[in-house]
Amino acid sequence: MLLRHIRYFLAVTEHRNFTRASEALHVSQPTLSQQIRQLEDALGAQLLDRSGRSIRLTDAGKAYAQYARRALQDLDAGKRAIHDAKDLTHGELRLAMTPTFTAYLMGPLVARFNADYPGIDLSVMEMNQDRIEALLAQDDLDIGIGFMKARSADIESQPWFVETLALVVGKKHPYATRRRALSLREFEKEPRVLLSGDFATRGHIDRHCHDQGIHPHTAIEANSVSGIIEMVQHSDRLATVLPEAVAHHHDGLCPVKVRDAMAQRTVAMLQRKGAYRTAACQAFVDMALAWKPV
Repeated sequence: MLLRHIRYFLAVTEHRNFTRASEALHVSQPTLSQQIRQLEDALGAQLLDRSGRSIRLTDAGKAYAQYARRALQDLDAGKRAIHDAKDLTHGELRLAMTPTFTAYLMGPLVARFNADYPGIDLSVMEMNQDRIEALLAQDDLDIGIGFMKARSADIESQPWFVETLALVVGKKHPYATRRRALSLREFEKEPRVLLSGDFATRGHIDRHCHDQGIHPHTAIEANSVSGIIEMVQHSDRLATVLPEAVAHHHDGLCPVKVRDAMAQRTVAMLQRKGAYRTAACQAFVDMALAWKPV
């Protein structure tokens, strides 16, 4: 059995079609079919059900695919380990974070890392935590920035700092210069623009309001943090709920005190359990843990 057999098998499981898999691998379909047969003969089990229009995994194929993917991940990690630049003069780092962090964390964090390690090629993506965990598990990411209590058992969460959500308004809003804290009832009456329900932050806000026994009016929903910031900055009546740090990083925003503390949550570094840590990966984690966002 060769590594080639495993890669060919996983390509077929991904595309569920020999023609598309052979095109992706740049080999002929007869060659691909022959290689899969050789793998099945070596294992003494049928991995693929070829009886239908599309290729399906047998029970044996499903079991084997899980370990085959993990083996390739470890082999790819081993390749990176061999070429890892311990002096950090070159290398790469794949980073992802959930959307609210792009409004105040991505800029200073990435700028600081790039200034310290200009030879490291940094790839930064924005996505929800479920997607981050999936890519970490597939070894398509090195580090994710999200929240504690990862859903996947394959992901480990390292606490970083506690983030406080706040009522945020624009400079034109009457509450922008208010010194006295709002009561929960005053907070409840404020027309708000919030992230839509598919964001973890929205779920966190809704749970907090439910726990406080209030039901604030949501005037506008949006699926863009930057869009919400723009709307609030240019409005004299709309408020939002975002991490308090966002207000400190945008001149057109002001945090408003609320009498009962707003919800808090623990921000975490997410990594795949047992994954190889490159020098660049470890340098980023060390730098981030030593730097606390304002």
